[in-house]
Order: sequence, then C-alpha cells, then structure tokens
Amino acid sequence: MKFRTFAAFVGPSLFLMFVFIAAPLVSVFWQSFHVTKARFETVEVETCTPGFLKPTCVTEMVTRPVLDEHGQPRLETRFTGFGSYRNVLEPDRTLAALRDLDWRALLTIDFWKALRFTLTFTLITLPLVIGGGLVIAVVVNNVARSLRGPVIFVSLLPFIITPVIGALSIRWLFIGDGIMTAFLEWWLERDIAMFAQGGTIELLMLFYRVWHVAPFAFVVFYAGLQTVNQDTLESAIIDGASRWERLRYVVIPHLMPLIVFVALIHLMDAYRVFEEVVGFSSQAHVISLQWLTYDLLTPDDSGNRAISRASASAMLTMVGIVILLVPLLLRTWRDQRPGGPGGAGGGR
Repeated sequence: MKFRTFAAFVGPSLFLMFVFIAAPLVSVFWQSFHVTKARFETVEVETCTPGFLKPTCVTEMVTRPVLDEHGQPRLETRFTGFGSYRNVLEPDRTLAALRDLDWRALLTIDFWKALRFTLTFTLITLPLVIGGGLVIAVVVNNVARSLRGPVIFVSLLPFIITPVIGALSIRWLFIGDGIMTAFLEWWLERDIAMFAQGGTIELLMLFYRVWHVAPFAFVVFYAGLQTVNQDTLESAIIDGASRWERLRYVVIPHLMPLIVFVALIHLMDAYRVFEEVVGFSSQAHVISLQWLTYDLLTPDDSGNRAISRASASAMLTMVGIVILLVPLLLRTWRDQRPGGPGGAGGGR
C-alpha cells in the first residue's frame, strides 16, 4: 500500500486520537504537578460611618483578589512537584495507620477508601461476569433453535438498559418501602434498612454490575461457540468425554482469546466504576477512584475546584488500570508473537 493511501486511511484516526486522548492526557499530567490559584493582596481599607459632628472611621487590613483590567481575578500557576499526589495519598497518615495496623484509620483517607472499593469491585465482578456470561452462552447454545431468539432477547435486556437507570431501578427495589424490601420484611418478620450500612450497599452494587455486564460476555462467548470445531467435539464424545470434560478441554481453550478480551474490557470499565456510586447514592459509605476525581472537580461553597488534586487522582487511577492490565496484555503478546501458540509459526 502506498504511503499516501495509508496516511489517508490512518491520518484522521490518529488526529482524533491526538485531540481527544493524547492532548487531554498530557494536560492532566501537567496539571497534576501545578497549582493554579487566584492572586491575592492585602490592603488597608478605611470604612467610615456617619456620626454626630464627624463620621467614625475604622481602618483594617483586608485580603482581596487582584483583578485585571477586565475585572477578573488574576491567576498564577506554580510548580508544586508531587505536592498534589501527597495531598491525595496523605503519606504521613497512611504510614501511621500501616505502622499500627489500623485499617479503620487507613480507610478514613479518601484515596485508600476509594481504592479498596475499586479493587474489590473489579476483582469480584470479573470472574462472576466471565463465568455468568459463559454459563448463559452454553445454555443458550444448547436450547432448541425455536427458543433461542426469545432467550437471547431476554438475556440482552439488562445490557440494553442505560447504566444509571439500571442502578436506580435496583436501588428503588430495595430502598425504603421498595418491593424487595417489603417482601423481605414480610418474609423475615423484621424491619430491614438495606441502605443504612455500606456492606449491603456494596453487595447490591456488585449484583447490579454482574447483572448489567454479563450479557455482554454472553454475546461474545455465544459467537465464539459457533466457531468450535464440531469434529473435535464429536471425537471427544466418541472417546467418552463427559459434558464437563468437553467444556474444560475443548470449549474453554477455544474461547480463551475471547475470555482474555472480555477480561480486558471489563477490567478497564469496572476500575472506572462511577455510575453505581451515583445511582445508589453511596457516597456516605462507598466511593470509587473515579467518583473521588469527580468530587475533587466539583466546586466547593466558594466556587473553587481542586483541579491539581483531581488530576493527581486521575493519573493514579490510570496507573492502577495499567497495573491490572499488564498480565493480560503480556499473555496476549505471548500468544500473538511469532512462534507463540496463536502467532505465525506456532503449533499446527
């Protein structure tokens, strides 16, 4: 292919990736090492009030922002190094909590509280999503052809629902006098407050994520099942392999590239969990790294935003995603390189 033709195809994509991915990423990285604040000055102000014979005047020192010619506060940007990262990680409190093995104190720090939930949420839902999607795919693949269409349609409904709407729907089932809460109270003959503690909220968030994402894994695995070599399956049946043995030694190895693909997508998506925190209103009990960044960007009562700390939190979130993806990326690279199991020159 000529270079001009190649550039015509690839150029627009590279340009959009630079504008919407590379440039914002560089900007966030730069902002995490700098703090931009309004410039203030301390001036002497005399205030006079009318009085008998002569006014009463009071002189006091007032701190006020420096304004430019347009009446807007003048901003100044200064390099702070790893100051924003220290403000997010709070190393002094962290080391003290680790030294005393005081996990409660450690989880009072917003970053470590968010990291604990984010890792728990990601690593627990990953096997459940993959396992649930695989089970649904195998079941649907063995259902009579006349029933596959309706079963597939019903199975895809959770994935079609908008994430925030789905989270709110699950929340409304259990909060206050929701249908499920009323049923549990009738069945157990006791009052239940599902949203009064972080543990039950976290369980509902885990359930929602698996319920919402498992259909995506099902679609991918179901497509992969259509490409399984039938001769190999028939040979396994003739050799006396059970259904479980055929699944373990024939189907799963065939689907392994798709399992790695689903795991990559889910890790990237689950580590950026945000909709569940908003939908379940769990900020008082459970927060995620993505929500922490959003909270730092939310203006306070004075209208100020902690942009530098939010940038540092975002960069730390990206580092965590990369660390989680490294094992899967290494496996994919080994499988696809020449001489590897899936690369050119590999096994026949």
